[in-house]
Amino acid sequence: MKKNVNGAMMQYFEWYLPKDCGLWNKVKNEAAELAEKGITALWLPPAYKGYKGNDEVGYAVYDLFDLGEFDQKDTVLTKYGSKDEYLAAIRACHEAGIQVYADIVLNHKIGGDEYETVKVVEYDWNDRTVQISGEKTIRALSKFNFPGRSGTYNSFIWDKTHFSGSDTNERNKQKGIYQFCGSSWSQNVDDENGNYDYLLGLNINFSHPDVVSHLLDWGEWYLSFTGVDGFRLDALKHIDRNFFPAWLTEMRSISGKELFTVGEYWKGDVSKLKAYLEDVGGCMSLFDVPLHYAFQNISNSCGLYDLSQILNGTLTAVDPLHSVTFVDNHDTQPGQALESCVQEWFLPHAYSIILLRPQGYPCIFYGDYYGLDARDGRNCQKPIDVMLKMRKTKLYGKQHDYFDDYDVIGWTLEGDKAHKDSGLAVIMSDKEAGEKNMFVGTQHAGEVWTDQLSPEREPVTINDDGMAVFRCDGGSVSCYSKK
Repeated sequence: MKKNVNGAMMQYFEWYLPKDCGLWNKVKNEAAELAEKGITALWLPPAYKGYKGNDEVGYAVYDLFDLGEFDQKDTVLTKYGSKDEYLAAIRACHEAGIQVYADIVLNHKIGGDEYETVKVVEYDWNDRTVQISGEKTIRALSKFNFPGRSGTYNSFIWDKTHFSGSDTNERNKQKGIYQFCGSSWSQNVDDENGNYDYLLGLNINFSHPDVVSHLLDWGEWYLSFTGVDGFRLDALKHIDRNFFPAWLTEMRSISGKELFTVGEYWKGDVSKLKAYLEDVGGCMSLFDVPLHYAFQNISNSCGLYDLSQILNGTLTAVDPLHSVTFVDNHDTQPGQALESCVQEWFLPHAYSIILLRPQGYPCIFYGDYYGLDARDGRNCQKPIDVMLKMRKTKLYGKQHDYFDDYDVIGWTLEGDKAHKDSGLAVIMSDKEAGEKNMFVGTQHAGEVWTDQLSPEREPVTINDDGMAVFRCDGGSVSCYSKK
């Protein structure tokens, strides 16, 4: 996958944003400033109507064609604003030179408009290969005719034939994993819980030709209607892995764009990520989940983690061209299902790893940049801004790694002639203060480099051999370059 040279995306939302329908206007108003700081792409949250209307983050999908335009689920607006505001936000991003990646949720639907009687068999919650009942009948809210939209843009009606399962018998609100008779779980999904096709709500059946055709029609409409530049794909573990290679090929052909795409395959085992990329022919990138867990583990280790191994077992180490690096996201923040947030003291370290190294495509989390709600008051905007500027102006040339110590590691980039005063040196510690004698290139001999994160620190002069001793405080990171 190609990406902008030294590009950096931002996940422009967190789970607990205010329910003020104002995010699209915020994007529009801040796009130019974000571009100036070095943001080259925004991953925006799901823009379509959820089953809770404007009280829905976007992952419990009701109507893919309603972007805050129709009176459905007791609201016209989504949590983030109106259809016109969404389109205006995308235009503002494009005018500023920022790409927009849309969050695509195709695994399930929730909140149908009519009940249907469905014959089902029930499966074990913890092993979806084990059937635990004979055939029985449930009531499912599985017909979606979207009366508020009345066929605008598309007249497809979803019913029980388009789904393979549900988790609720609406007759008595009994919970279970109910597979619809005549359907089966896909075998081309993750093997967690035996078979992880089913996740939540009404599980979309990707083996149904009408479903596949409809989702191709929707993708073509969405690209034409919004002009987005790429996608973030949700819940890949639960979707037949034969679907997206064909879908993305068609979308790229229709749009004539590269359509950078990153998928969420939530596994801490890099071999699982590698296998998925092989199965889909490298048609997308994946989030480097193992790297996130390394950051979390280090931040909780009280200095007992071997920093020299920080990249071992990560997607960035084995396939940097398909790796999207991140520190935290909306699922890992406090209070969420995958809660595993990185401790505040280690945020600058983690962001230096993803922003000040050329391997991987970095994604900044809204909650780390702007701060979260009362659950977590952290805000890492100042050091991230410094690193974004260094990424934009300094991150060039030959790289040298000094991952040779349990507690203190570092790396340098020599810079190049095409970028004046480029080149940098990073050193970090998870314990006591440390120093390293590192090479930045003989072309920098005699130059004075300062710690951009702590300008008050004593400057360093590069010697005739292109070397200098760079220092950092205990439990901190320092990023040096020519001022």
